[in-house]
Amino acid sequence: MSGAIQNIFTNELRVNKIFLILIVVLLLMPLHPAKSQMGGSPYQLLHGAIVRGDTSKTELALVFTGDSFADGGIHIARILSEHDVKGSFFFTGKFYRNPEFENLIQALVEGEHYLGAHSDQHLLYCTWENRDSLLVSKEQFNVDLSDNYSAMRAFGIAREDALFFLPPYEWYNDSIAGWTRTMELQLVNFTHGTLSHADYTVPGSSGYRSSEEIFRSILDHEETDAYGLNGFILLTHTGTAPERTDKFYLYLEKLIVELKEQGYGFKRIDELLNQSNN
Repeated sequence: MSGAIQNIFTNELRVNKIFLILIVVLLLMPLHPAKSQMGGSPYQLLHGAIVRGDTSKTELALVFTGDSFADGGIHIARILSEHDVKGSFFFTGKFYRNPEFENLIQALVEGEHYLGAHSDQHLLYCTWENRDSLLVSKEQFNVDLSDNYSAMRAFGIAREDALFFLPPYEWYNDSIAGWTRTMELQLVNFTHGTLSHADYTVPGSSGYRSSEEIFRSILDHEETDAYGLNGFILLTHTGTAPERTDKFYLYLEKLIVELKEQGYGFKRIDELLNQSNN
């Protein structure tokens, strides 16, 4: 056998040996590594907003938004208190100024939950069809958000204690994220992957989702996602339109119990994300 042919034969054997080793390594790897032991980035960004915390920790934030409705507020506050869970609530200025919601807001403040801004007038910042098409100017954005924080001061909520801001309609773009940063605030949004944010939908609408369907989507995502619900910002609403009688907030206790049994802890969003940044 010539030297050239010998080298080719030797190289083929070496490649085949490496290939076989890789196959063995892949076969020996666990199919479902423990979620709490998996590495992950400190947080995830989408269009400049933080949308997920540290995926290496079995912790998540329960986030509730509010503008016109608060029918689930007292129930939510009671369930969180009974299970020693701190929630994060983002309300519009209209919500903070509504006298019918005053007792709820005060109870949330006393319960040491996170209370933040959700725009003063619940503005739509950009078109649904084209995310890059803005519907507000920077000046309009600044005035509206400042008014939201002014309404919060009536409850003793200082701006420096509410630096995370969640956009109205959970819809924004890179410009909105940049404008938020110029106000020395941080834009946040919910983590995609579940139907939790669809709890406001009403029967007969094309996007309607039942509470049972929403609940199952959360547990299914926990089971199938590589990181489970680690670092999740799980968003639902403080109240919904009267036409929706199937209220998802009535599933809140069941959800908390289920996730606690699976080893999850619950953090205020400032704790979840500040810890992620450390």
